[in-house]
Amino acid sequence: MSTEILARIQFAFTISFHYIYPPLSIGLGLILVIMEGLYVKTKRQEYKDMTRFWIKIFALIFGLGVATGIIMEFEFGTNWATYSKYVGDVFGSALAAEGIFAFAIESGFLGILIFGWNRVSSTVHFISTIMVFLGSLFSAVWIVVANSWQQTPAGFHIVGEGLNARAEITDFWAMVFNPSSVERLTHVWFGAFLAGAFLVLSVNAYYILKQKHLAIAKPAFKIALAVAAFFSIAQLIAGSISADGVAKNQPAKLAAMEGHFDSSAVAPMYLFGWVNKEKQTTSGISIPGGLSFLVHRDFSKPVTGLNAIKPAERPTQVNAIFQFYHIMIIIGMTSIFLTVYACWQWKKGKLFDKRWLMTVFAWSVLLPQIANQVGWFTAEMGRQPWVVYGLLKTSDALSAAVKANEILISLIMFTVVYATLFVLFLYLLNRKIKKGPEPHETEGEEEDDHFGIRENPMVTATNQ
Repeated sequence: MSTEILARIQFAFTISFHYIYPPLSIGLGLILVIMEGLYVKTKRQEYKDMTRFWIKIFALIFGLGVATGIIMEFEFGTNWATYSKYVGDVFGSALAAEGIFAFAIESGFLGILIFGWNRVSSTVHFISTIMVFLGSLFSAVWIVVANSWQQTPAGFHIVGEGLNARAEITDFWAMVFNPSSVERLTHVWFGAFLAGAFLVLSVNAYYILKQKHLAIAKPAFKIALAVAAFFSIAQLIAGSISADGVAKNQPAKLAAMEGHFDSSAVAPMYLFGWVNKEKQTTSGISIPGGLSFLVHRDFSKPVTGLNAIKPAERPTQVNAIFQFYHIMIIIGMTSIFLTVYACWQWKKGKLFDKRWLMTVFAWSVLLPQIANQVGWFTAEMGRQPWVVYGLLKTSDALSAAVKANEILISLIMFTVVYATLFVLFLYLLNRKIKKGPEPHETEGEEEDDHFGIRENPMVTATNQ
C-alpha cells in the first residue's frame, strides 16, 4: 500500500479507538450531574450510591481517553508535516483554547469529583461534578471547531506559496463560528449524551435481569432512559440541520452520502441500498424525491450530483460513505423507537416486567458507539480528496520524509498496544460492573477503590 493510504489507515485507527472514550465521558458527565443533583435536592441515599458508583466508571473512561488521545498529536508531526504547517496557526489557537478553557477546568475539578466525598460539602462536590462536565463540553467545542474549520474554512488568509503555504487567522471568531461548527458541535454533543445514557441503561438493565442492586438500578435506569429518549429525538433534529449544512457547503459529500450522480434528476432518499460507482447507479429502497425535499423543501427540484463535480475532486469511496451514513440513520431511528417504547411502558407501569426489553437494553450500549464511529467516517471520508476542503488535498499533506514501511511498523505496534489497552479496559469495566454499587460505604472508604484497588487492612494497621 502507498504511504498515503497507510498514513490514513493509521490515523483512522488511532482516532477511532480514541473516540470510544470522550463521548462516554461527556455523556456520563451529564448523567452524574443529574444523579448528584437529585441527591443534593432529596438527600436520598440511593442517588448518592449510584453517583459514587458511576464516578468510578467515569474515572476509568477518562483515564483511557487521555492516554489514547495523546498519540494523535505526534502523528500530525510524523506523518502529516505539510498539513501541520498549513493548519498550525489555526489548530494552535483552537487547541490552546481547549487547554486553557476546557482541560484545565476538567482536570482541576476531577480530583474533588473522585476523592472529595466526605472531604468537602455535598454542594461543593456537586459544583465540582458540574465543572468536570462543563470542561468536557468545552473540550469538545474546540476539537469540533478545529475539525469543522477543515470542513468549511473561514476567518483566514493564506501566507506563502507551495510547500511554504500556511493558513493564518484573520478573524478568530469567524474561524470559531465557521459555517459548520455550531451544527456539527450540536450533533457531536447529542451523540455523546446518548453514548453515556445507553451505557448506564445497559449496565442497569443487566442488574435488573440478574435481580441485583434493584434499589439503585431501577431509578438509575429511569434517569438514563429519560436522557436517552430526549436526545434520541433531539439528535434527529440536529442531524437534519447538519445535513442541510452539508448540502449547502459540501454538495459532493451529500451526493456521496445518498449515492446521487445525476444533477438534472430529482434525488430520492434511500432507506438502504448499494452504490455502483463504475455504472454510476444506486439501487435499493428509497423515498422518491426525499433528498430533494430535504435540500429544497420541494420533492420535484434536482439536487447537485457527483457528475457535476470534477472527477479529481469527488469522494472516492462512494459506496462506503453511503453505507456508513445509512447505518448511522438506521441506528438513530432504532434508538428513537426503543426509548419511546420503553417510556410508554414506563408510563403504563410495566417497564421492568418485560425481560426481552431489558435484554435489548443490556446490549444497546453498542448502538451509539457504532453510530458515532460511522458518523465520523462519513464526515471524514466524505470530504476527500481534501484534508482542508477546497484548499489542501490529502495527498499533498503528507510528510516528505516518512516511508510506507515505517508507518506500517508503527501501525502494527499501535494495534498491539491499543488491543492490550482495550482488553484491560474491558477487564476493569467488567470487574466494576460485576462488583456493582456499594450502598452505605463507610466514611472515606470509597476513595480507596476507584480503580479497583482497596488498601490492605494489615498494611494500614502496620503503618499506624
